Amino acid sequence: MTEESGPYCETPPAESPERAEGPPYAECVLCRKPTEYAESVKGITLCPVCEWQEAQRTACSG
Repeated sequence: MTEESGPYCETPPAESPERAEGPPYAECVLCRKPTEYAESVKGITLCPVCEWQEAQRTACSG
């Protein structure tokens, strides 16, 4: 692959829900700690630590 063809991994970042202004916060689905998202958010919610770890696991490795 050449530099002209662009970056190796062109996966767009995942859409994340809006951050909550205040409590009540949703629980992280992995560690059960409070997240930055409102309880009303549908789908998988992760705390900042688990979110970062998940991003590291799914990041492209060159």
